[in-house]
Amino acid sequence: MNITAGIFKGRKITAPDEKITRPTLSKVRMAVFNTLQSVMDFDGKSFLDMFSGSGIMGLEALSRGFDTAVAIEKHPKVMQVIKNNFKNFNPAPVLLQGDSLKITQNMKEKFDVIYIDPPYYSGIYEASLDAVKNIVHNIVILEHVNEVDFSGYEILKQKKYGDKYITFLRRNTF
Repeated sequence: MNITAGIFKGRKITAPDEKITRPTLSKVRMAVFNTLQSVMDFDGKSFLDMFSGSGIMGLEALSRGFDTAVAIEKHPKVMQVIKNNFKNFNPAPVLLQGDSLKITQNMKEKFDVIYIDPPYYSGIYEASLDAVKNIVHNIVILEHVNEVDFSGYEILKQKKYGDKYITFLRRNTF
């Protein structure tokens, strides 16, 4: 897998075993960041990748100009792959190991963009959105295959790629 744009453009990273993770395709990564770039300046902004997989979304964020990125991963074998990927980059995302839902519910830091791509059919889309409601400053991006209850969020944009959707959300503030 290659970084698609920015200061790390073209640099390769290793993807974990595809039986464990499902890396986000380069065309989807490019579309996500191009859409984000049309609505915000990345300078001074923070990015959180809740279910990191390979760690490429955090690397893409830093490569394209986000100031900080945090990656969360639970699976020990996948964590080792991400650590090996991140050691070759400066700056690199901060890597946290553990359950994304628990970690985000206890975070004090707010993030400008939160990317949520949990295991498909895991049934935790709504729980993930609920877990980040107090730490999102601007936009939540959800990669999903099922119907999702977006209560508490406004849909800014939704695009379908094969069997998956990428939905850009903003937290409703009443």
